[in-house]
Amino acid sequence: MPSGKSILWHAGLLVAGASLASGLLEKPKVQGVPQYVMDYAPLCYLHHQELYFPSDLQKHLDNTTPKDDNFNKIDGAPSPLSLTNLNKLNDYGDGGKNVWLTANDDITKDPEWIKGAAPDCDGKASDAIAVAVIMVDKGDDNMDVFFQYFYSYNWGGVVLKAFNAGNHVGDWEQNMIRFEKGKPTYVWYSQHGNGQAFAYDILEKDKDGQRFINYVANGSHANYAVSGSHDHTIPELNLGKGILMDYTDGPKDGAKLWDPLQNAYFYTFSNSTGKPTFTSAEPGKYPTEYLDYLGKWGDKQYPKSDKRQQEILGGISYKFVGGPTGPIDKQLVRKDVCPDNGNPCILRHIIGP
Repeated sequence: MPSGKSILWHAGLLVAGASLASGLLEKPKVQGVPQYVMDYAPLCYLHHQELYFPSDLQKHLDNTTPKDDNFNKIDGAPSPLSLTNLNKLNDYGDGGKNVWLTANDDITKDPEWIKGAAPDCDGKASDAIAVAVIMVDKGDDNMDVFFQYFYSYNWGGVVLKAFNAGNHVGDWEQNMIRFEKGKPTYVWYSQHGNGQAFAYDILEKDKDGQRFINYVANGSHANYAVSGSHDHTIPELNLGKGILMDYTDGPKDGAKLWDPLQNAYFYTFSNSTGKPTFTSAEPGKYPTEYLDYLGKWGDKQYPKSDKRQQEILGGISYKFVGGPTGPIDKQLVRKDVCPDNGNPCILRHIIGP
């Protein structure tokens, strides 16, 4: 991790680099979305070597087939798949939990659709709906807002400088902003099995001092508050060197600026009646059914008999693992800023590991 001095130096570069963002498209105005959600939305920097960019949700469905735990095509599944019928897959595979959106192509051939859409000079990933902005009203004018980012492919990185591990089809990542009385207080960054939470005030911002910066790791798309090298072997601790490395960078290194507001659908979410319910922020404008899907957004982990698979260090990891669940499974209703996963929720008030 950079030192405090280098962070300040880098932040200065960031402000200079962020002036490049002056050409960003105007924030969309969406009925049912408070202005503060737009004003304090993240800006993302994608690593300059990134190959797998934010991906259009419908395009992902167009290139996958629902399969069961035995890698068999599910008879009777809706065809073609769409954002308005994906929830019908919950009728199969133990309420959808054992359904896998399996790539139609051999992903080792790097088909074009898994590469997503690189942001243009305005920070927009052209023709790609790749973000679900989900607002959760907590009462008393307090709100949690989730920016759920979708990528069609996750490149897992290199372990011990020798083994490529942890690749999977489909990748949901997120930032969560906790608002109190319309003011941002904390931001959570998803990182592999855990993540980190920081006070909003200490985060790097754009040139206007409102939108915080989210550094997206090359390939894995984990989210970090600072650029550089990140070892994520130990949950809640990011060191500069280690076994499991992520790499992020900023404008001085040629990172691509992405404004997720330009590629988003907007929703509210409630579980007050015991039934999770997504509602389009602007009535009837955004499909909600795909958010109710309980299955996986990628292939099931390939067996060792699959020629594409490679066992790493006696089964500690594998070259290809299973795809993730979607936003409904991301603890949208939570007490703490962090998800409840058994790890402590450390609310950081300094930028550091």
